[in-house]
Amino acid sequence: MSSFGLLRLAAFSTSLVLGATASSSARSPAASTGVKVDFDRQIRPIFSENCYQCHGPDEKARKAKLRLDTKEGAFRALDGKTVIVPRRSAESELIKRITSQDPEEAMPPPKSNHKLTVNQIELLRQWIDEGANWTRHWAFNAIQDPALPKVKNSRWPANEIDHFVLARLEHEALSPSPEADRQRLIRRVTLDLTGLPPTPN
Repeated sequence: MSSFGLLRLAAFSTSLVLGATASSSARSPAASTGVKVDFDRQIRPIFSENCYQCHGPDEKARKAKLRLDTKEGAFRALDGKTVIVPRRSAESELIKRITSQDPEEAMPPPKSNHKLTVNQIELLRQWIDEGANWTRHWAFNAIQDPALPKVKNSRWPANEIDHFVLARLEHEALSPSPEADRQRLIRRVTLDLTGLPPTPN
């Protein structure tokens, strides 16, 4: 593989790592960053992991005639109680159940071996207070380029990915390292991919 090809492969690998990091950080409450909760990336996974077993698409396994995998099911009123009341988390039966200390009322039930974390509960609360925006699964949406984050050092980014890297660095009060020379970059890539230093050819 040519040196240019190795450099392109390294850049691609870096973008995958950055994507995984962003995905992981997206699971924490968005309130600390002032960013609205994303239903598809942050709320749907909570429902899927903790709720769909009893309140999902399987009609035979469904409990209390409640569905949380559809907007119609999640926002409907059951026995005079509304599961999700947009902008009113305190009035939403969902929040009351996931914060209840009563084993008979608490959701998920203790016997399910599922338990929401404090961060997940706060995400659900924030999502409802923001209006409980419900979007369809990302696989059915057209691909759109994300807006580039604002950065202080606008001269440093050389491409779109650099904007996201620099935005995170600036958020952590860090500065980018000086750019390495081509020989050092090639050495790093070949050592990472093959475990051996590059050859003259």
